Amino acid sequence: MDIEDFRRLFAYDSWASQEILSSFRSVKTPPVRSLTLLAHILGTEYVWYSRLNRQASPVAVWPQLTVDNCEQHVIALERIWSDYLEALKPDGLALEIPYKNTKGESFTNTVGDILQHVTMHSAYHRGQIATDMRAHGHTPAYTDFIHAVRQGKVG
Repeated sequence: MDIEDFRRLFAYDSWASQEILSSFRSVKTPPVRSLTLLAHILGTEYVWYSRLNRQASPVAVWPQLTVDNCEQHVIALERIWSDYLEALKPDGLALEIPYKNTKGESFTNTVGDILQHVTMHSAYHRGQIATDMRAHGHTPAYTDFIHAVRQGKVG
């Protein structure tokens, strides 16, 4: 994968999070678990971005956020990832990043593997949100990647 592939994936990621927010706003109150999972997606993106920059994360892995807070973070993260990918040089994808996970265990992964993980992690939890929304009688957001491509949301 190259940087342009990651730009597409992060454009998709942001679009999908916006779709989740729209589905939350279409119901009186989104299920607690669904909102918790979206907050986790966003918190985790900050954690990984911070690891890439060798900084402490400004947001917890499992933050407690409102729908409005989530919307603010979706907008902020779209800019953060866009700026990060804009500044990333092609050889930067192979750069190895040492970090500690939330259990304090040390690991090293490449920037490319971390970026791919971020988008796959988000997609995984969006599937859980869809299941939870449906279990509560709501229509979940349609966040499949191919749907975003068909709508012209991803180049």
